[in-house]
Amino acid sequence: MKYADGPAAEVEVTIDAPAQLVWELVSDINLPARFSQEFQGAVWLDDEPGLGARFVGRNAHSALGAWETTSWVNRYEPPREFGWAVSDPGNPSSTWWFAIDEVDGRIRLRQGGRMGPAPSGLTLAITAMPDKEERIVARRLEEWERNMRATVDGIKAMAEADR
Repeated sequence: MKYADGPAAEVEVTIDAPAQLVWELVSDINLPARFSQEFQGAVWLDDEPGLGARFVGRNAHSALGAWETTSWVNRYEPPREFGWAVSDPGNPSSTWWFAIDEVDGRIRLRQGGRMGPAPSGLTLAITAMPDKEERIVARRLEEWERNMRATVDGIKAMAEADR
């Protein structure tokens, strides 16, 4: 898959906890830092979370170094959806989301991310090695999936422990 195709990854988990509790966990912008090997935390730039609210996120990666990005909340529907666009709300370098659905009395939590359409740090590697683009994108998606899996599994453990 090519970067221009907008590659995406999504993971899901089923949780035995109320939707409101799961919402409180996923809408805490710092919570994923407890589980992700890359995301280090964030700070709100605006007073209240909601559509259009901004935050600065800090990330670190052994091959890419450390960086900060500003993100804009582009999905905010308590207690169902929370998501954000990175770097530019109209032309993001990536978008991320959590979705909460009730299924048979349990909660299905999904976390996903989509690359592009704007350039990102990955673009540097692709530009340097265009013949390896598909492998570069695939490896990055695997990293995303690992971190998202750790995050949703961590949220599940926290939510079920609080029952």
